[in-house]
Formats: sequence, C-alpha cells, structure tokens
Amino acid sequence: MFDLPKYGEGLCLARLGALLGRLGVDRERLRRSAVAVCGSNGKGSTAAFTASIGRAFGLRTGLFTSPHLTRFNERFRLDGEPIADELLNPLLARVTDALADVARERGEKFGAFEAQFALACVYFQQSACDLAVFEAGIGGRYDPVRLLGAPVSCVASVDLEHTALLGDSLELIVSDKSDACAAGGTIVYGENCRPLRDHLTEYNRSRNVEALFVGDAIGIANATIVEARQRFDLRIGDRTYQGLETSLLGAFQLNNAAVAAALVSLWVRRARPDHDPARVETAIRNGLCDARWPGRLETISTEPLTVIDVGHTPDGIRQALAGLSAAHGPQGWLLVLGVSRDKAAAEIVNALAPSFDTIVCSSAHHKGAPADVIAEAARAANPRAEVYVAATVADAVHDARALAERLGARIYVAGGLFLAIEFATVLRGGRAEDLRFF
Repeated sequence: MFDLPKYGEGLCLARLGALLGRLGVDRERLRRSAVAVCGSNGKGSTAAFTASIGRAFGLRTGLFTSPHLTRFNERFRLDGEPIADELLNPLLARVTDALADVARERGEKFGAFEAQFALACVYFQQSACDLAVFEAGIGGRYDPVRLLGAPVSCVASVDLEHTALLGDSLELIVSDKSDACAAGGTIVYGENCRPLRDHLTEYNRSRNVEALFVGDAIGIANATIVEARQRFDLRIGDRTYQGLETSLLGAFQLNNAAVAAALVSLWVRRARPDHDPARVETAIRNGLCDARWPGRLETISTEPLTVIDVGHTPDGIRQALAGLSAAHGPQGWLLVLGVSRDKAAAEIVNALAPSFDTIVCSSAHHKGAPADVIAEAARAANPRAEVYVAATVADAVHDARALAERLGARIYVAGGLFLAIEFATVLRGGRAEDLRFF
C-alpha cells in the first residue's frame, strides 16, 4: 500500500463500492455497526474516545484512524490493540489482489487511503465487531466513510483546510463533512460549529438529519485540571454526568470527549434500545478515563519536561498551545518548531512563535520545510526571541536539551506531525529516517 498514491483518480465511491463487494463486505452489517468521525481538527482524539467508551460498554470495538505515528498497524485497532502482523499480512495480500482486479476491470486507479478503508472493513467484519469507529480522511461527501451508511456521525470541528477540495468557506466545508451521515441519522457537531447552526439546519433538513451541538443540547461545565487530568461535568440532553475525567489535556479535548460520549449514547439508543442507562453512564465515565491518544500534548520526557503535539492546522495549533498553558503553566518553555512544506508555514509560525523567548527551528526528515526558512518566519513573528537553527531533528533534540539545561527550561515541540513524531523517536533512541509515512 505504500506504493499506491495517497488518493486515487477522481471520485472513489463507485470503485470502492465495487471493491467492498469483491471482498465480501456485508454493507448492511457495516451500517449497523459503524460510526463516522469527521472534522477539521480533533478527529483522531474523538475517534479514540468513542472507541474507548464502546469498549467500556462491553462492545467488541474496531477503530480505523490515520495517519499512524510510528507503525502502519496502528491504523487498525481491535479493542484498543493494533492489528498483529500475522493478521495484517494476509489481509494486505487479499485486499491488494482484489483491488488490482477491480482497478483493471474499471480502468481506474485506487489510492492508499481507499485500500486501507477496505482493509479495515474486512478486518472488523471478520473480527465480529459490534461497534466500528471510522475516522474520515478528507471531508465526508466523497470520502470513503460515506459508504458506511452510518446513521450516527460527527463533525468534531470545522476550519479552513483542504479548501481546493472542500470549498473556500466554513459553510462549504462543514456541509461536505456533514454528508458522511446517512439520511434519517444524527450528526453531533463540536462547539466551534455552533455559529453555523442556521446553515446546517437548512442544509440537513431535506435528508431528515438531526443536528446536536456541543454548547446547546450537549453541555460542558465545571472544567478543572487536577494532577494533569481534566475533570468536568457533561450534560447530554436531560442527563448529566458529573465528575468525568480524562488524561487528554486541553479544552479542545473536552469538546472531543463530549462529542464522543454523545456519539456512543446515540449509537446505543439505536442498536440497543433496551439498554440500561446506568451502563451507558458507567461506560462514558470509564471510557473517557481510560482513553489514550499519543501525540496530543503528550509528555515524552520528564527530565526536562518535554511535551509534543502533532497538530498541523493553525486552529489546532492555537488550541494545543492554550492547552499546554492551562495544564503546565505558560512560563519557562522553549519551542522546537518545524512545519511541513505543504502547510501554511507563516500562519503556523505566527500562531506559536510570539509565545516563546527561545525557539529552535528544525526540518523534519519527512516533508519538512527548510529550517532556515522557518527561522526567518520565527524572527519576523517574534523579533525579541532567541532563534536557533538545527538542520535536522537529531540536531534539534541535542540543541534543545542543551538549551533547556542551561536555561532551566521545559521543551515544547510543535508545528507539524512529522516534526513531533521524529523528535520523540530520536529522543527514545531511534532514527527519523527509519520511520515510514504516506
């Protein structure tokens, strides 16, 4: 699958439907088990929360996400565990053969994400999953998750991203993501979608799709941080769950947790109409508490305190920075900064650089923009800062730790997914060059 382009030619829905048929995927069974997680930021965390709550409810739960952070297997999880090589390899062969046949018959080229989606469908079916949580790739209207026919979905957040494909306004983007939900279903919208309520009410009306918003039907209250854990109360409709906890930090994670809790509540109401509401509350409480999602304000070292964040959109980066400050305090940090060459470097640098007096600019081995270009943008964004250039991530690890020791500082690594994961890999004794991404 690493040899396939990330995306195939044109719209994928028809060829992907043919591939699912060739692989023997029971589409009706898939529809009953599936939840589609869409959004500009927070999809991965929301999907992880959703799967964790499902497991806590006693459901055999599959989770499909992307990208992976260190190993391809991470994209396909069953009850929290990445797929084992001995299961993955025959599935890869089976999907690859079927894909080649369908591509030849239709005269079309598949993309890697389509192939992975199909693999997840087969894996979750053969594993007899009760609940299958799928994170969308881009959008929802033409994304593979549209084929789930999921009657329960979400838009965790909306931001201006992939505008060439999704449209150049928030209304267009949130509309595209909303189309992952089947007619007659329910969409849970994150709090930053609330300004678009009037538009979404009319957009969803003809398909009889109900919309629930964090901040309206779903409420978050009494949020505090206690010993590096967030505690909060959650209201879903007329039920209130007090004193919920999660180890995932940042106000945006409370939004994601609320969306996930609502998703599972809705799914259980449809799939298990005779359920005990007390079991749902216990599952929400335990699932949120147990959920883990690496790379999001993740502490990778305590000597010195080193935190990474894989956010790579301007809004996601701003939210993570606010979460870092709330969880660990705003003072005493140095920033390791890098941006992927295909991202909005100036906007990302402007979101981070003004908050730090010391900045180490570097370039990820995978898709990293040149370190000196990032350094120039950092100096423009914060003329008062001491800006250093580390040509490679290995250099950045060495220089940042030396600076942290000299200054008595803590280290925050942000600006791009590849930078953050490569930094963590090198710090743990690995090599950035050995990682493999799409």
